Amino acid sequence: MDDQRVRRGRPSWGPPPWVLEHRRRERRWPWPSTLLITVFVMAGSSYAAHEQAGERADLDVFGRVLLVLACGQLLWRLRRPVPVVFGTAATAAVYLAAGYPYGPVFLTVAAACFSAVVAGHRRAAWAAVGALWAAHVLVAHWLYRWLPPSGDSAASWGQEAVIAAWVAAVVALAELVRVRREQWARERAERAQAARRRADEERLRIARELHDVLAHSISVINVQAGVGLALLDSDPEQARAALTTIKSASKEALGEVRQVLDTLRTKGDAPRAPAPGLDRLPELVEQAAGAGLTVTVEGEVPRLAPGADLAAFRIVQEALTNVVRHSGSRRARVVLDQGDGSAPRTDDGRAGGPVLRLRIDDDGPATGADAGGSGNGLAGMRERAAALGGTIEAGSRPDGGYRVLAVLPLRAEEDDR
Repeated sequence: MDDQRVRRGRPSWGPPPWVLEHRRRERRWPWPSTLLITVFVMAGSSYAAHEQAGERADLDVFGRVLLVLACGQLLWRLRRPVPVVFGTAATAAVYLAAGYPYGPVFLTVAAACFSAVVAGHRRAAWAAVGALWAAHVLVAHWLYRWLPPSGDSAASWGQEAVIAAWVAAVVALAELVRVRREQWARERAERAQAARRRADEERLRIARELHDVLAHSISVINVQAGVGLALLDSDPEQARAALTTIKSASKEALGEVRQVLDTLRTKGDAPRAPAPGLDRLPELVEQAAGAGLTVTVEGEVPRLAPGADLAAFRIVQEALTNVVRHSGSRRARVVLDQGDGSAPRTDDGRAGGPVLRLRIDDDGPATGADAGGSGNGLAGMRERAAALGGTIEAGSRPDGGYRVLAVLPLRAEEDDR
């Protein structure tokens, strides 16, 4: 299987996740919050007008229209944050220039500024708020002579400092919310990408399992079918034995394929049967004997962690399958040997520790037969070994024949205990 074609997540170009999230949110109309702000601004401004009577102009119809206009623009703050923040700032500037009482009118500008910053329009929000503050300074320290209310005096610079501090606090809060939303969006994107990667790895694992199961069983069936056809007339008993082997191999293949596919149908459930391991070497030897290959096993079968046990079994299975398909030898030897000091070092620099060496030899020579295989068996063995931090060496022996040597670290077993 060409696992280079497996898709590894979404492309890296395009808008960042928090921008996409805002685009989904901006389709909504914020009626409840806008209505609440409008009620608060109107009631608060009426109270401020009563408290500032004689100091500022009375809150007449025009002033209330300006307040409603400033609040009404907030309905578009998610869809058009930049025009809204400038519009509310301009409305508030006209309100102040007309001499109306100080009050919750600034809340409309704060809400619009907050939405603009969270949407990513930071410069526009800063520019609009800065323009409003500059307009207030201009009115409160110079134009007040010609603007209502009559007899008004210049505002104190301490008042300007307080207003500037409130503006900075509003913008800082908006920036904090924006940063937090970006962080949350990145975390969600990373979790989604990790989930997609795990799904891709699971699909790749299932594909490898299916390849190993089918390649081995179909190779045995192919060889035995050829034997049966050749001996059907001359030796019916031997042909019947070949058909019996075909039936047994196909039944076992169907069982293993069903076991692999059950992990797709029952997501999250434990498999109905344990994954194969080196304890099933006698079955491989029996199957190979049915295909006309005599296999001898040397060495004791070690106790391995489930992942290493499955990889070792599949490596031996694939190696024996290649002997059946591509070698003229009718004898093969499987040697299991445990040793120390040959495993690669771990990521933190520790020594690799004990290893399991699997050696599968046959005397050859190669026949060139293909049996319809895909040619990816050796690549699959290397991938399994590499996933455990091991290695695979395969090639011709100096004295003839072919050898597959797998070195698998055994530290995975210790880590699992």
